[in-house]
Amino acid sequence: MDWNRIEGNWKQVKGKVKEQWGKLTDDDLDQIQGRREQLEGKIQERYGIEKDRVKNDIDSWYNNQKW
Repeated sequence: MDWNRIEGNWKQVKGKVKEQWGKLTDDDLDQIQGRREQLEGKIQERYGIEKDRVKNDIDSWYNNQKW
């Protein structure tokens, strides 16, 4: 599954994202709407971690999903 499919299936994927990053609110997830850059920014904001680490964390999460 590529990221475009995540955007298209965002309603189904939101739960998996919230399981991984529980500090993200439902409002955050609604604003993100599956856009990776928005997800990265919100994770940085909520968790206070640097951009490169967020990118690696998302890649790792993405690759571990059972689509």
